[in-house]
Amino acid sequence: MNDVSMKTLGRTPMIIPVEAYVSSDYARAEGEKLWPKVWQVACRIEEIPKVGDYVTYDILDESIIVVRTSADRIQAFYNVCQHRGRRLTEGCGHTAQFHCRFHGWRWNLNGESAFVLDGEDWGDTLTPENLRLGEVKCDSWGGWVFINMDPDCEPLLDFLKPASPMLDPFELDRMRFRWRQWLHFPCNWKTALEAFNESYHLDATHPQRTKWGTYKNWSRAEGKHAWHGMLSPRGGAAKVGSGFGQVRAQAGQDPRITAMEQIVSIYETVNATTTQTIVDVAKRLVDDLPADTAPQDVGAYLMSTAEREDAARGVVWPRIDPAHYAACGHDWHIFPNTVVLPGRTFALCYRARPNGYDPNSCIFEVYVLERFAEGQEPKTEWVFAPEPTEEKWRLILSQDFLNMPQVQKGMKSRGFRGPRPSPLQEHAITHFHATLAEYMGTGAPRPAK
Repeated sequence: MNDVSMKTLGRTPMIIPVEAYVSSDYARAEGEKLWPKVWQVACRIEEIPKVGDYVTYDILDESIIVVRTSADRIQAFYNVCQHRGRRLTEGCGHTAQFHCRFHGWRWNLNGESAFVLDGEDWGDTLTPENLRLGEVKCDSWGGWVFINMDPDCEPLLDFLKPASPMLDPFELDRMRFRWRQWLHFPCNWKTALEAFNESYHLDATHPQRTKWGTYKNWSRAEGKHAWHGMLSPRGGAAKVGSGFGQVRAQAGQDPRITAMEQIVSIYETVNATTTQTIVDVAKRLVDDLPADTAPQDVGAYLMSTAEREDAARGVVWPRIDPAHYAACGHDWHIFPNTVVLPGRTFALCYRARPNGYDPNSCIFEVYVLERFAEGQEPKTEWVFAPEPTEEKWRLILSQDFLNMPQVQKGMKSRGFRGPRPSPLQEHAITHFHATLAEYMGTGAPRPAK
């Protein structure tokens, strides 16, 4: 048993109180105790490439303008006119000044007042200081722009440890959107997020993938964040390849065919966690390699060939030590509300937010990042896809989406004692609620009986 799995032994099984999922009072308290106190992803840097580009980030009753104010600076401000409180922006766009459509007051990109209609009416009570837009802490990492409403918050990179140093070798800042979609979902934002920060659900929720074997997973947590990866096969399963070229498989299967089937399947059913280059190489494995090729050699050939073919078209893969890659696992929960599945040239990402103060509704976003040759990045926009169907979301996500509202309903049952995560494979969920409780003052997991 490896070091990662050893660190998961001896954990006490816990039960999580349901109030965090179903209580209206808890949902309202998050607006005071959680969201104003944490670093949270507001947008990607690529969404605001030019001076004057902005994105509006809404979280409960607060609205934040994230704007590029110079070639090398991004700032954030509360999205509210200092006259009568009207919001200044919606969505995203480009502007030279922020303009209130109610009475015409204006602000420069850096938050300074630029115009007040009939300002003399206020005598000498209007000053540059009390007219300035309220500034919000803003920083970036991994290509994301984070905001924090707490003026005394810890630095972003301190908040993100150990996620930031462990994920830095993936060079997530060099990836760009390949696609992005969102919808409103009838469940709590935590219910939605937790469907994606563990892999214990894979066998039951995605049974089509069990043909290549079933696996247990390890789950770790440090600081505010948690991550997990593959631990060991169940039954007759065996690992095909290692490190970057590891592919799930049943013992006795042709590793060339197994690798091809799995990679093509994941591309077709989730449109993520691989790339077209890797798919193309996988489809040639039977032709390129003899039937007796060892499993580890199939994986090594697949990755090295894809890396070489990407380099030929200007996509250079980052250098990551295989041991570090393994320690990073395949799924990170970045507290409070982002999940990232990183790869060497791609990442599948989720963000969940409350939809107002209704504990039974959330805004759920899914997007794929990929590394492209310079100038070849696709132009993408957020697509609202309200129906959680296979047609709109592909098979894998539509299967996941079937669980989320049913979990939310079940949380309210008198017969439910509370979530009981696996201390080995779902420790990320238990840790999430322990961290939440530090902010909220309630809802801490308790030992299971």
